[in-house]
Amino acid sequence: MKAYVTMLGRSTWAMINAYYAIVMHKKYYPDEVYIFLEDIYAEKIPKAVGALKIISRAFGFEPKINWFIVEEANFVDADKKIGKLLKELKEKGFEIAIEITSGRKAVVAGALIHGIPLNVDHVFYLAIRSMEYANRPYMMIPLHVQILRDFVGDRE
Repeated sequence: MKAYVTMLGRSTWAMINAYYAIVMHKKYYPDEVYIFLEDIYAEKIPKAVGALKIISRAFGFEPKINWFIVEEANFVDADKKIGKLLKELKEKGFEIAIEITSGRKAVVAGALIHGIPLNVDHVFYLAIRSMEYANRPYMMIPLHVQILRDFVGDRE
């Protein structure tokens, strides 16, 4: 079983495009997806969930998608919620990927503080070298300006 823990922040496209890149290039097809976001971005959930469903179906799988809302800039709330989830997933034997591209600091910190000691399998980040392409769908961004990193799985 594979779990994918992602963050939704200012840019919905950043979260969606990172998912697309990871599914397409890393062939990481999660069974369960967990989205963490701060309360100020709650209105973005329907679009984000819909996009993840469309991408997943296009690649032939349908993960269960859940989301957790944390208070804006509340490191303690983020730490507790993300830490609890990651520990539960690890205890159940999931392969765990954390994707941090769109995440705000409190949420990213909460994920990494717990994820690294738990030896998560992947920590993904999709960098776009030009702001010109920041709010476009993945397939409309030239590949040469994209850098998909797995800070854990791609160690040299």
